[in-house]
Amino acid sequence: MPDTVSLIIWLIAGVTGGYAAGELLKGDYDLGPGNIVAGAIGGVVGVGILQFLIPALSGFDVGPILRQVLTAAALGAVATVVAGIVKSRRRRRR
Repeated sequence: MPDTVSLIIWLIAGVTGGYAAGELLKGDYDLGPGNIVAGAIGGVVGVGILQFLIPALSGFDVGPILRQVLTAAALGAVATVVAGIVKSRRRRRR
């Protein structure tokens, strides 16, 4: 179980990645405020899973924290893109 500081770092980085991806996705794939939510979920869940699979991501030093921030931001962006694609495809089916 990660500590509180790690969760906050993952959450902020995921939100940042989700927001950035949302700004780039304007149009059909934009989720509005959902960009932030998808980014936060993707950041926290994604880094938690990767930290379990790759123990080098764990720790409380400059290197591991930097890797956690970059990973959370990237996975937050990926989760936002995937959620936007799913929403767009569901809208087209109706």
